[in-house]
Amino acid sequence: MYKENEFQLKHRKKQRIEAVERKPMPASSRLNEVWSIDFMSDSLNNCRKFRTFNVLDDFNREALTIEVDTSLPSARVIRSLEIIGAERGFPKYIRSDNGPEFISRSFRKFCCSHRIRHRRIEPGKPQQNSYIERFNRSYREDVLDMYSFTSLRQVRDLTSEWLIEYNHDRGHDSLGGKSPVEYAGCFPPFTPNQLGEGPKGGKQPSVC
Repeated sequence: MYKENEFQLKHRKKQRIEAVERKPMPASSRLNEVWSIDFMSDSLNNCRKFRTFNVLDDFNREALTIEVDTSLPSARVIRSLEIIGAERGFPKYIRSDNGPEFISRSFRKFCCSHRIRHRRIEPGKPQQNSYIERFNRSYREDVLDMYSFTSLRQVRDLTSEWLIEYNHDRGHDSLGGKSPVEYAGCFPPFTPNQLGEGPKGGKQPSVC
C-alpha cells in the first residue's frame, strides 16, 4: 500500500552499542576506588511505574545512594554521581551494564571529565557486577517486595530508613561481620580527589 501510494517510509536509526572491550574487571583494594551502578524498577499500587538508580562502593559494600523517580535519564544519573563525588571524591572505576543511560555521550563525557575509567560488563553476564546484584536482591526483598507503595515519597522515605540500617547496622560476612560503615572505619580516611582517579595515595593499610 505504501509503495502504491508513493508514501515515503521513515527509517529510524538504532543506537548502536559499542562492542565491550574485554578488559579485566577492576577489583577494589581501597575505599572509593570502584563504584558499581545499576537500575531497578517497580510500581506503585496504582500501577504507576518507577525506577531506582543504585550506587555501591565495592570495597566496603556501602550504598552511596538510591535515587527514586519515574524517570532517571542520563542527566539525572550524572547529577547524582556529581553530588556523591563532591562529597567523597570520584572513583578510579565505575562498573555498569550496557544500559542506554550508561552508553550515552553525556555519560562518557562525565567520566572523561573526572578521569573515571568506565568498565561495562559483557551482555548477559550480570555476575560481572556481582556486588550490586547482591545489593539489589537485598533491597528488593527488604523494601520493594515488602511494601505496597502509595506514593514516590513513601518509597523514598522507606528507602532512606533502610539505607541507614543497611550501611550502619547490618553486618556482612564478607566484611568480617562488620557493617559497611564499621568496616570503612578500619582504614585511614582518604583525601578526596575531585578530578577522579579515586582517593589519593596507595593501598590503604587496615588499622583494625
